[in-house]
Parts: sequence; structure tokens; C-alpha cells
Amino acid sequence: MSAIARVLIDLGYKVTGSDVAMNDLAKKLEARGAVVHIGHQAAHVEGADIVVYSTSIPKDNPEVVAAEEKGIVVMHRSQMLARILNERTGVAVAGAHGKTTTTSMISHVMEECGVDPTFIIGGELMNAGTNAKAGTSEYVIAEADESDGSFLEYRPMYEIVTSIEPDHLEHFDGDFNNLKQAYVKFLSHLKPGGKAVLCIDDSHVRDVLPSVTETVVSYSIDPAMAGQADYRAEAIHCGDRCSTCQIYHKDQLLGELILTVPGNHNIANALAAIIVCLDTGLSFEQIAAALTTFRGAKRRFQIIGDARDVLVVDDYAHHPTEIIATLNGARASGRRVIAVFQPQRYTRTFFLMDEFSRAFAEADEVIVTDIYSPAGEPKIEGVTSEVLVEKIRVNSHPRAQYIPTKEQMQEQVFKDLQPGDLVLTMGAGDIWKSAYWLAEKLEK
Repeated sequence: MSAIARVLIDLGYKVTGSDVAMNDLAKKLEARGAVVHIGHQAAHVEGADIVVYSTSIPKDNPEVVAAEEKGIVVMHRSQMLARILNERTGVAVAGAHGKTTTTSMISHVMEECGVDPTFIIGGELMNAGTNAKAGTSEYVIAEADESDGSFLEYRPMYEIVTSIEPDHLEHFDGDFNNLKQAYVKFLSHLKPGGKAVLCIDDSHVRDVLPSVTETVVSYSIDPAMAGQADYRAEAIHCGDRCSTCQIYHKDQLLGELILTVPGNHNIANALAAIIVCLDTGLSFEQIAAALTTFRGAKRRFQIIGDARDVLVVDDYAHHPTEIIATLNGARASGRRVIAVFQPQRYTRTFFLMDEFSRAFAEADEVIVTDIYSPAGEPKIEGVTSEVLVEKIRVNSHPRAQYIPTKEQMQEQVFKDLQPGDLVLTMGAGDIWKSAYWLAEKLEK
């Protein structure tokens, strides 16, 4: 929402908005001329031509109700994004994992190479210090959110699918097949001459591949898929805060890629970015040089602190596959990895309990805090962090601990820290606050 607001401000529109509390992104919008209200009241929509809402806003929200009563156009966030993206050369990045990083990589490369794109990202691009910008070129790069089916609003020139996982099933009648069919429909929405850029390492992406009628460009980092992918990475080496590999287009070696963001998953994300940026006319040398300076997106293996030989990292990982990928990246550092996980949503924990329980094998220590749930989400009987920890002990880490609150966890982790440790906080809730607390405590 803040990213769309930022672009609309940059395009010259008067923007007002409401939130339940002030935050850094809202302050940045205020600094650019937005009017930010704290709390939701009917009077806030006075003078508006359009009211835009997100999936998290209920239909009985006083501002939505007032707008409808006054005959003001009311539209979902995705519909406003579609207005921005569909009228230009759109790049829509979809998938269960890697959306924010891949979108950020493409945006960063185009920025560095002077293309001046418009970008709308679900997290802050660290290099740019913002999550959005209105550029002067034809390109609009944005995340396409599958969680509520809203990605079906878009008509881009490029559609990237990084992976497909059984998540957000509460929006798809609990049926993974319905989610897969939504992806098939998404991939049918390309503009004439457009391209679907697909990661064929993912078995579920391969499942939908036969239904895709548009031009497909495939990519892979899995040696088993090397003969089937149009673009691939070989000779992958992941170290402490650095990854290197060789990039091939079919049988042609394009050159070496060096990333300062760790993990094989980020090499896969970079491959998608390379494919799109090559198609816009940039050279591999330009793209590789720009990716070397990519510092990542906020809350995507973000280094929060590095003091007393302890590295504190925060990551948005809130799905089992993301946790595994993030822990593999942390493991490549060679440090002792202390993984702190805050589950988010009772529904997600319910649907993925078994998968979560098998995700922590690469950590040296595992701590799980209470489930972070949005206001109004009902609890589900038998779905608790205590139950999850019991399953983790059986399926992936026998020493997993349950510590209910962030405050209790912080004190214990700080007490047990050793030189050479990497503390990794993970989750889509407010666990990031603990990373900052630990980093500040170590600095002091």
C-alpha cells in the first residue's frame, strides 16, 4: 500500500491515507506530501476521488463504508496497481518465495544501468532506501501477490514465477489445486509478445507448464534440470555473505556472477532478473556488475548487527521452504546458527504444521515463540507453538525450545551467545524487533 501511495505521489496525485499506528514508511510518505491519519474514521475520505484498500481491511471499515455511501470509487490495492502496471511494459513477479528479492534485483539493475524504471516492491530496496519510485521509462516492475488471487488483475509483458507452494489456502477453499489453477490463469494474462519466465526447479511450476500457451523462458540452478532449462547457473559456491557461480544460456557461457547476498535461492532469483534485463537490451556484463552491488531487500537476510563477533540477521521467512533456504544460506557462513522463529497466522500454522516441523535441521539451536496473529483471526484448537515445537523435536531438531514471548527469548539468547554465532530471527510478524534489540545490546 505504501509503495503504491509513493508512486502516485511521484506522479503528481494528492494522496491521503489511514493506518492504525505511525511507522517509518508512513513518515516517509508524509515527508513527500501525503496526509497520514492515525486511526480509521469516515471523515478521512472527504474529498477523495478514489479509495484504495488492502485485503486486510474489513468491508465494515468506516472509511470503506463512507466511501460507498458517498459514491466514491472503491478499489482493491491490486486494481490500483494494475492501473499503473498495465498501461506500460509491466514486469510482474509472482511465486511463493523470492518475489520481493527478485523484484528488487530487477529494479536495482535497471536503476544502476540508467533505465529509470517505476518499481513497486513489498519490502524496501536497501540500495534505494525505499520500496517504490515513479520512473520515466516504459518499465514498471512489481510484485504480483497470489495470496488472495489479486495477481489476476495484471496484464504485463513479463511474468516471473519463482515457485508454487501450498500457502494461503484459506483463500482457495483449502485446495492446492485451486491455487495452481490461479497460476495457470495468471500465466494466460500476458500481453501479446510477452514472456513467462519460470523456475523449473520447482515441481509445481513444472506441473502447470503444459497449460502455459505463451512463450516460456525457463531457468534452473539444479544440475538435474540443466538439460531442460534455457538459463542455468553452474559451479555455485556460497560462503559467508557471498555467492559465486557461472551463468549459461543453453550452451553459451555468459560469464561469472558474484552476489553479496548469500544462498542458492538468491542465485535463482538473480537468474530471473538476468533473463528480464537481457531482454530489455542490457548486456550480461552490465547486469552482472549491477547485481554485484545489490545489497538486498529489507527483512531478506538483512544484517542488523555485527558486534563482538556475533552476526545478527533478520529474515521475513514465514513458510517452511523459505526457512530451509534461509537456514542453508546461514549455514554457508560457517558460524553457529541460532534460529528464532515466530509463526504467523493460525491458519498457516494449521495447514503447514508438518512441513514446519521438518524445516529446522540446518540450525544449531532452535527457539520458537508464540504465534503472531493478525487482529481478529480466530484461534484453532490444537494449533500452538508448543505443539509445533514437540513436532520439530521429532522431525528435525531434538533440542528445539518453546519460549512464549520475545522478551523472554531475547534475554535467554543474549545470555547464551558465543563469539562466532549467527542469530537469525524469522517470521512475518514483529520478531524483527528482537533482532534490533539483540544488535543494540551487543553494541553496548
